[in-house]
Amino acid sequence: MINVDRVYQKVLAFANKEQRGYITPQEFNLFADQAQTEIFEQYFYDIDQYRRRPNNNHVYGDILSNLEEKVSYFKKHDVRIDGTDDTLTIDGDVYFDNDEVYRLGMVMVVNEAGKHSYVAEEVKMEDEFRLYQTSPLHGGPGSISTYAKERPVYWKRKSTASDKGGEGISIRVYPPPKFLTADEYNEETDGYVSISYIKIPTKPNWNYVVVNDKSLYNATTSTNFELHPSEESELVYRILAFSGIAIEKPQLTQVAVGLETAKVQQEKQ
Repeated sequence: MINVDRVYQKVLAFANKEQRGYITPQEFNLFADQAQTEIFEQYFYDIDQYRRRPNNNHVYGDILSNLEEKVSYFKKHDVRIDGTDDTLTIDGDVYFDNDEVYRLGMVMVVNEAGKHSYVAEEVKMEDEFRLYQTSPLHGGPGSISTYAKERPVYWKRKSTASDKGGEGISIRVYPPPKFLTADEYNEETDGYVSISYIKIPTKPNWNYVVVNDKSLYNATTSTNFELHPSEESELVYRILAFSGIAIEKPQLTQVAVGLETAKVQQEKQ
């Protein structure tokens, strides 16, 4: 993680140089969230780009490995979803917190409290699943064969307002484990679904208390950046660029863009 106060102080130091302006905590928090989001989303474009290039075998110089390490900060593995909080229904719907899930990874179907677990394959609802259901190996419509239980599938779907209290994204698992409501769920005998995913970064927040008309940093109620420590300078440059636009100081934006360009050129040499 990157300390949000350290970034804010660096941004203020750059901005205040030669009286280029002051960035309020409210402005900083908005720019900080935008900067973190842009850096985070750029990881996936960069990974796709560098996968097409020959790898550098040096343990510390392989850009692709470095990018994957940065993404690893946001990976959640084997997150169990069961009937204890009504996240499962009898027809196989699995509801998860769409505000946190950025990209869904592996889906596991676990039956009989862990006795049998299988990786579910993603299919498309209208075509692939219909073929799967009518396959001779499956056993035909209306039946769930051993083959199907050992080769579960899932597809993504949009929840309706009547599903889990609002709209969002859920998945439907087939064949499902034994899904029950919270008051009927038995953790020792019933099944569950396990998912792995990449989470959305938590919004950074520089919070403060007012003492003698001054805003003093409150570490207890603040939220740090979730990015890899190597991204600290990138955060400062991006926030400076946003700040220059907001306070109508184009010189500040130009300085920030120049610093960021130099950093990118150094990384790609």
